Amino acid sequence: MNHIHSESPSEILARLRATFRTGRTKPLEWRTAQLRALRTMLTEGGADLAAALHADLGKPSGDAYRTEIDFTIREIDHTLDHLEAWLAPEAVAAPRHLGPDASAWTQYDPLGVVLVIAPWNYPAGLLLAPMVGALASGNAVVAKPSELAPATAAALARLLPAYLDTHAVAVVEGGIPETTALLAEHFDHIFYTGNGTVGRIVMRAAAEHLTSVTLELGGKSPVFVDRGTDLDVVAERLARGKFLNAGQTCVAPDYVLTDPLTAAALEPALRRAIEGLYGTEPATSGEYGRIVNERHFDRLTGLLDSGRVVVGGGTDRTTRFIAPTVLADVDPAAPVMQEEIFGPILPIVTVSGLDEAIGFVNDRDKPLALYVFTESEDTRHRIADETSSGGLGYGLPVAHLTVLELPFGGVGESGIGSYHGRYSIETFSHRKAVLAKPLA
Repeated sequence: MNHIHSESPSEILARLRATFRTGRTKPLEWRTAQLRALRTMLTEGGADLAAALHADLGKPSGDAYRTEIDFTIREIDHTLDHLEAWLAPEAVAAPRHLGPDASAWTQYDPLGVVLVIAPWNYPAGLLLAPMVGALASGNAVVAKPSELAPATAAALARLLPAYLDTHAVAVVEGGIPETTALLAEHFDHIFYTGNGTVGRIVMRAAAEHLTSVTLELGGKSPVFVDRGTDLDVVAERLARGKFLNAGQTCVAPDYVLTDPLTAAALEPALRRAIEGLYGTEPATSGEYGRIVNERHFDRLTGLLDSGRVVVGGGTDRTTRFIAPTVLADVDPAAPVMQEEIFGPILPIVTVSGLDEAIGFVNDRDKPLALYVFTESEDTRHRIADETSSGGLGYGLPVAHLTVLELPFGGVGESGIGSYHGRYSIETFSHRKAVLAKPLA
């Protein structure tokens, strides 16, 4: 039975909490059954989701599968392979003063009823991947897809109840009023992916109930290009990472820091790389997406005069198309450097070298990711030791989040907490301390 549209948030929460208290979601068998059902949903409903993602974001089918559908299937398979071992109690040494017969261990308990709020840029993957961890941890889940990706939200609202246990999983569609109503409820954990402005709203609402939160936020993820690197390789990898999903990726390279000579040589390399990916007319490329809505289109076009256009700059509001664009001679005070770009505009800012680049990064909010192209081990060590970021990538942007054994998350302004693989179990569980001492 689909309960989505007939219940208020408080009724949904009460129903799911009642289910959780029966213990229904705790057995390993229930958890793995939900994960397998979610996997089946992605294989049987993948084409529907891909079509919805294209409707919302002009997302090419290959990108929809690679970055959202197949990505989530990999997360499910990895979790199914390891879940029993991850959940096993972990013995620790009991201190000598408690006697030789005392034992101690930790065990993972599900948190209860958790809320997952997804963003619009990867509206399927960034709802479902956290849900993998929440279900694997034995929780009941309220899923809130993004209203800014309406076709995907509708597809998820239709598919999820058809495959998952509706006694323990509910989908709530809608916009700000519905999200505000959900946030007024007492959840056991809230997992939010999006921007810092809404992240603060989520955290304030959670504080009313002392609810724990995971905030997957964003920020301006810098790239440092060292002198002497192979700029054709740098440009090709930068262009792939930056212009994926038309730049609407939380870990996309936001801006480049490099010295003036390297910057001058990087310009034609980026021009060639973009043409190699999308041709001379990106608007006709089947591999290039669109901006999510007119509001973001207008925001982004307002940033295009922040520097000298090296390549791109073309726009079409009727199709929400903004060409892959590189800006040079960008002043750090320019509008494009004041906010996370979240679109297909790549500014190049010149610095004298590594010292100034490190200072530039450290003078700003801690980024979700930091990328470095260098052949120098010393440069790598200095970046790692002297900066703080959610993730650090040498020689390849964006890809660190595909390594399921690595935690994915931010630090400071770029987020609180992390997930993927085992780290999702830690996020959606309480690690309970247990001590046992025989009575006789």
